[in-house]
Amino acid sequence: MKTSAALTLLFLIGSLATAQDRPTISAQPNSVFVGADGKFEANPDTAVMQFNISAQAETSRAAYDLASKSAEQVRQILRSNAIEPKSAEIGYFSLQPVYDYKTPKRKLVAYRVNANVSLKLKDFSKIAPIVQQLADTDVSENQSLSYTLEDMDAAKTKAVEDAYRRARDSAAALARASGRTLGELSYASVDTFENVRPMPMAGAMTKMSVAGAPAPTEEFTPQSISVTAHVNAMFGLK
Repeated sequence: MKTSAALTLLFLIGSLATAQDRPTISAQPNSVFVGADGKFEANPDTAVMQFNISAQAETSRAAYDLASKSAEQVRQILRSNAIEPKSAEIGYFSLQPVYDYKTPKRKLVAYRVNANVSLKLKDFSKIAPIVQQLADTDVSENQSLSYTLEDMDAAKTKAVEDAYRRARDSAAALARASGRTLGELSYASVDTFENVRPMPMAGAMTKMSVAGAPAPTEEFTPQSISVTAHVNAMFGLK
């Protein structure tokens, strides 16, 4: 029994020394401490489109009016794709003066309006038409597209389950190798990580140079969403 307890202590010390992210815990006699990574991958169920509506003119009123016209064009594009404009969200709106700093005394040369719009789509078939129409009308800039999972908590749960299964299998293998039987779980800690990778479009979109050319996103498969988890677990040994 003393030999088993000593082996357990050595295993704990070695494990903690090689994994800095693991918590510091007190070694328990007749126990085994293991760590394992788990993973869950799924196809995204939501596309997030973001773009800016920008306009610049000599007066603040003229800039505002230009931005309003651009915003109306965006609303028309959404309606033409059977999307209610109210489903799009405004992240910010700004109206700021533009100065010329080339002279010692700055000179007011224009006013600029910027507004950030975010749109979530469940129907991925609508992405390409919207991208193309926004480029054709030339009303937006700094467009970006990313994919995500609406129910990220469920994905995290599956990743944790996978990590725990791997941790328990490792502990059970060690118990068998030492001629012991794995007991109940006495301690556990969990960390999860979302590997959501944005897929930016190529900066500010310009008008299509080729009539009928497909949108940059068309025919490509959305990148999968990956969630990883790390589980540290301590089990008793019988």
